Amino acid sequence: MLDERKSAILSAIVEEYIQTAQPVGSSHVASAARVAVSSATIRNDMAFLEREGFLHQPHTSAGRVPTEKGYRFFVDHLSEPDLHPAQAQTVGSFFDRTHTQLEQMLHETSRLLSKLTSYAGVVVGPPRETATVRSVQVVGLGGRQAIVVVVLSNGTVAQHHLEVDAETTEVDLGAATALLNRALIGQSLHSSPVAPITGDPGVDAVVERVVAAIRHRAEDDAQRVYVGGAANVAGAFSATETVRSVLSLLEEQYVVVGLIRELLGRGLQVAIGTETGVAPLAECSLVVAPYTVDGEPMGSIGVLGPTRMNYPQALAAVAVVSRSLGHRLSEGSES
Repeated sequence: MLDERKSAILSAIVEEYIQTAQPVGSSHVASAARVAVSSATIRNDMAFLEREGFLHQPHTSAGRVPTEKGYRFFVDHLSEPDLHPAQAQTVGSFFDRTHTQLEQMLHETSRLLSKLTSYAGVVVGPPRETATVRSVQVVGLGGRQAIVVVVLSNGTVAQHHLEVDAETTEVDLGAATALLNRALIGQSLHSSPVAPITGDPGVDAVVERVVAAIRHRAEDDAQRVYVGGAANVAGAFSATETVRSVLSLLEEQYVVVGLIRELLGRGLQVAIGTETGVAPLAECSLVVAPYTVDGEPMGSIGVLGPTRMNYPQALAAVAVVSRSLGHRLSEGSES
């Protein structure tokens, strides 16, 4: 633990470094930390903080920069941050006017997070196994092509293209649609649906292919990850290799889902640098929060940026957006 004065000095250094990305000297701390002590005392306290691992001095004549330990202390001692009123209004307006299907809403939410924080916004969608079928529609596209549209209870709209027999008629497609709705409504896509048989070769062929497509989708499906503002990550680092590694990781959906799930499982809302346990993110921080639908955890959101992150702003944005998204989805599940 640090006493009040050293804590104030550390916070002043972290806040200034977040803003400027330049090592912070004692002259700035004297005015920013709001502590009535001499510059010599501040320098002594900065030296103490460096010895204890909270700060690092990149060059002998330079000021100090925070270490992971310094950022961690700063984050752990933050009071609950509030989102700027104008940004809170932006979030409210966004969800008031959003009435799109789930995938588009989550993608736009990731971009909203990026806009609010200037970092990469990440949204993990709900697992498909929690959703049930609301409706199935088989529509002919001409020739031997058809499309299957499956609407799920969580708002997801899944589409599958099919190749049907040349002799398949619109009547066959309509009969298959009616049969599939009777058989599948209320079921999960992951419940291994069985193709019902009518004895009509044309209808049964369509039903069998639709069920096979749904099974294949269920086997391949995982929680989807939506990333907005990935270009913001590129602008946060000077090393090209770091940018390449971070952007490559964001494309690996299974890794992102597993990472966020593991952090929340550890009770972490903020992971700083090596705390993520993922080597490409050693210079990044991740702020995450779950969102709930009707009181049940459904997915998670977060922002990814450099360790020199504006943590109060990121925490406030993630908290407000996660609550708003969960509320909006809960409203949708009731309609």
